[in-house]
Amino acid sequence: MTRQDDDAGEVPAGFERLKRGGPFMAGMGFLYCRRDAGKIVIAMRIDARHTNMRGIAHGGMLASLADSALGLGLTLSCEGRNSFVTVNLSTDFIDAARPGDWAEAHVHIGRIGARIAFADCELRVGDKRILRASGVFAVMKALTAAQLDAGY
Repeated sequence: MTRQDDDAGEVPAGFERLKRGGPFMAGMGFLYCRRDAGKIVIAMRIDARHTNMRGIAHGGMLASLADSALGLGLTLSCEGRNSFVTVNLSTDFIDAARPGDWAEAHVHIGRIGARIAFADCELRVGDKRILRASGVFAVMKALTAAQLDAGY
C-alpha cells in the first residue's frame, strides 16, 4: 500500500516522513525513514531538480543522500544521544537513478565509539543497486531541542 505525501508522489508503506536533515537536505526534498528488525532505511523520491544534463540523478545529489542517510542512521541507532559529522565519505557509483525513482539508502552501522563512528549503506532503486558508500564520522554532542525543532 502507498500513500501520497505533498509533492513527493507515492510513498511506499512503512515509510514515515523525517523532519530532519538540516536546511541543505530540506532544499532537496522530503526524506523518509523505515525501521524494522533493527534495520534503518532512509529514502526519497528522485525528481527533475535532482538531475544532471543527461536527465539522470546527479552524482553529487546521490552522494549527499548517502552522506545524510549515514549520519541520520547513526543518530537514530543511538536514539539521538549523539549527533555525527562526516570525517570521510567514500562512494562508488554503480548505476543511475531517474526522476520518479524511489531511492532507498539501506544503512548498516559498523561501530560507534567515544570519538569516531563507522557506517555504510547501499542506495537502491527497487532491486537495483545504484551506489554504495562508507563513512567515518566524528561523534558529537546531541542536538539541542531548538535544533531538533528546526529540522536538524
